[in-house]
Amino acid sequence: MVSMASLWLPILISAVVVFAASSIIHMVLGYHKSDLGRVPDEDGVRAALRPFAIPPGDYVMPRAQTSAEMRSAEYLEKLNQGPNVLMIVMPNGVFNIGKQLGQWFVFCIVVGIFAAYVAGHVLPPGESYLRVFRVTGTVAFAGYGLAQIQQSIWFARSWNTTIKSLFDALIFAALTGGVFGWRWPAA
Repeated sequence: MVSMASLWLPILISAVVVFAASSIIHMVLGYHKSDLGRVPDEDGVRAALRPFAIPPGDYVMPRAQTSAEMRSAEYLEKLNQGPNVLMIVMPNGVFNIGKQLGQWFVFCIVVGIFAAYVAGHVLPPGESYLRVFRVTGTVAFAGYGLAQIQQSIWFARSWNTTIKSLFDALIFAALTGGVFGWRWPAA
C-alpha cells in the first residue's frame, strides 16, 4: 500500500497538466466550438424570455407536476406542439471565467485524489510504470468521462458532443496515468 501523503506531488502535477491540456483543447484546437448551437432569432427569444426574470437554474418545458399529469391529454399535446426545452439559465452579467477555471482545477485535483486513493490501495511502492498508468488512467477516465454519457441518454445532449468530451477524458486520463507512473514512489 502507498500512502496518500506520498502521492500529493503526482496529484498536483496531474491536475496542472490536465488543466493545461484542457486549456489547449478549448482555446487552441477549437473542436468544441460546435457543441452548443444558436437559437433562431436569438435576440427575439431573449427579449421574449427577459420579462419572466427566470432565476439561474435548470429548467424543462413542458414540465408535468405529477406522473398522472404526464399521461394527461393536455400534457401530451404540449409535447406534440413543442418546443420541448431543457435549459440552464445563468446569472446575468459578464461571464466570470475565473470562477469556472478555479472550480475546474479543484475538480482536476479531486480526480487525482481518487486515482491516488485507488492506486495506493492496489499497487505497492516500486510498481511498474505501465501498471500504475493503467490503474490511475482508468480511474481518471471514469472521473473525467463517464458522467458525460448520461447527458446524452437522459437529456438529449448531442452524442457528437459527448463523444468529443469522452475523447477529452481519454487524453486527460492518459496524462494523469503518465504523471502517476512517472512519479510513483520507489520500493
